[in-house]
Amino acid sequence: MKSDQKNEPLSYRDAGVDIDAGEQLVENIKSLARRTAREGVLAGVGGFGALFEVPKRYREPVLVTGTDGVGTKLKLASRIGQHDTIGIDLVAMSVNDILVQGAEPLFFLDYFSCGKLDVKVATSVVSGIARGCELAQCALIGGETAEMPGMYPDGDYDLAGFAVGAVEKSAIIDGKSIISGDVVLGLASSGPHSNGYSLIRRIVERSGADLSGVFGNSTLGETLLEPTRIYVKPVLAAMKEATIKGLAHITGGGLLENVPRVLPDNVVAELRRNAWPQPAIFDWLQDNGNVAESEMLRVFNCGIGMIVIADEDNAKRLTTVLTDQGETVYRLGVVRTRNGNEARTVVV
Repeated sequence: MKSDQKNEPLSYRDAGVDIDAGEQLVENIKSLARRTAREGVLAGVGGFGALFEVPKRYREPVLVTGTDGVGTKLKLASRIGQHDTIGIDLVAMSVNDILVQGAEPLFFLDYFSCGKLDVKVATSVVSGIARGCELAQCALIGGETAEMPGMYPDGDYDLAGFAVGAVEKSAIIDGKSIISGDVVLGLASSGPHSNGYSLIRRIVERSGADLSGVFGNSTLGETLLEPTRIYVKPVLAAMKEATIKGLAHITGGGLLENVPRVLPDNVVAELRRNAWPQPAIFDWLQDNGNVAESEMLRVFNCGIGMIVIADEDNAKRLTTVLTDQGETVYRLGVVRTRNGNEARTVVV
């Protein structure tokens, strides 16, 4: 009997990989990707490589690249069974990162890996990725789906995203011109975005909270899964109207560690803690996790997803333009001279 089993022919499906399911997903992705088409796309999903031509309106284009994932927010999405918004998070994390150097996102690629491919779940995830690309005005041009039996528990999957953008060489935003007296503006976040979710999940677990319970106008679970805000369209519009000296995407490390990344060594960003309201979800996390204020500012965005630094005159103009674009803008504080080795971001 053992000898007969040993000689039976094996297929890839027997080994846990369903090629037919993979092909069906590719067909589903093609229709989603078509919604994101933009100038420059020569060939997209389906080939061995995608082709993109940098728009001819650029005189001295510099390519800016970024890659990121969604972290353990994926675990929360799987627990709740909501997979469509996590793709928006994936796009947001990369396009917001390249935006801070003044780049216009051109195209995006994704990597989806799992133990066993669920076409319905994967299609839901990619629909979110396509929606994120639409919001960022970039093309979903390709990607990879990897079905790897034994690598992930049933129902689990992982995501990675890759964005490529372009900026005129003369228009790169690098923060080098920031000086004492400049104004620090903050753009409101939509929630925790995609950072701090290992701590969030621990707080939920310890508190015994019901994720389906009412929280504001939604449920706690839906509030925690609110997708990361994509700032591309409003910030690019604002850049055409006024000069931005520095931008910082507030991700892991919060306000305390991300703002210094765009500051010269001789200055400090001094932010007033009462300059913006902390959204209720952060109050809930802080209370239920007994999280110290310094830890909150170091782990979470606490309601501010993007920092914009400009001189006084441009800050006023930027506030008007960004508000007209639908952003909630707060004047958080000022840039001042650094005293000795003090922290580069000070919250008072």
